[in-house]
Amino acid sequence: MTTATMRTRSDSADDLELYRIPDAMRLLRMSRTVIYEQLRTGRLRSVKQGRARLITANGIRDYIALLEKEAQEAA
Repeated sequence: MTTATMRTRSDSADDLELYRIPDAMRLLRMSRTVIYEQLRTGRLRSVKQGRARLITANGIRDYIALLEKEAQEAA
């Protein structure tokens, strides 16, 4: 496990992956500015742990699904 990606085990045995902003930038191949804009508008969901802003794996999957839906609607 790297320091950039944190895994938390819950009693239900589901893994919750939390990504820091640089990890989300790499996963989504977007700039820091775009990531923060998507967070600000609510299109990309995140959580706070102390001072850290973390993006859940579900948040990233939901954002990708949103982009796919918008692409289909535009076609």
